[in-house]
Amino acid sequence: MDAEAGQDERYAAAATEFGPAIARLARAYEADADPRGDLIQDIHVALWRSLAAFDGRCALRTWVYRVAHNTASSHVRKRRRWRRERGASLEALEAVADADDPEGAVGDRRALERLTAIIQQLGAPDRQVALLYLEDLDAAAIGEITGLSAGAVSVKIHRLKALLARRFAAQREKGEALHDPTS
Repeated sequence: MDAEAGQDERYAAAATEFGPAIARLARAYEADADPRGDLIQDIHVALWRSLAAFDGRCALRTWVYRVAHNTASSHVRKRRRWRRERGASLEALEAVADADDPEGAVGDRRALERLTAIIQQLGAPDRQVALLYLEDLDAAAIGEITGLSAGAVSVKIHRLKALLARRFAAQREKGEALHDPTS
């Protein structure tokens, strides 16, 4: 088998296994649908190209996430330079309503929208750590992808969790105060 055929096979396997994660990552980096599609395509092109140099010194998953995050970060920097944007606009997240609990589905959708909005406000390094953590990678794997130490990643994750807990608790208190019949 020639090198390009092996590269094609590795890409096909990686795209199948990590395609949904790449789409989620792109959604977190790019709120607008058309540029998001471009970003996904750019990530796949970069992934295919990079697999020619993949030598197995790290896990394929680590390689894919590293390529995807580097490509997404470059995409954001380019868009900001071209359009002089300071941040991405938010679009409504599509939510599949659960027929048995439409109120719960709405609440879940709102929580996901708030989480996405908070992540989109983070700087690139913190956003990358948050997204990888949400993809269920541990601190060591995130550190390998980002170049941070596992300890630094753990601290960032702890701070992110604390921030989210405070923001969601404050929102819940505001909501309860608005709906409290005794006030």
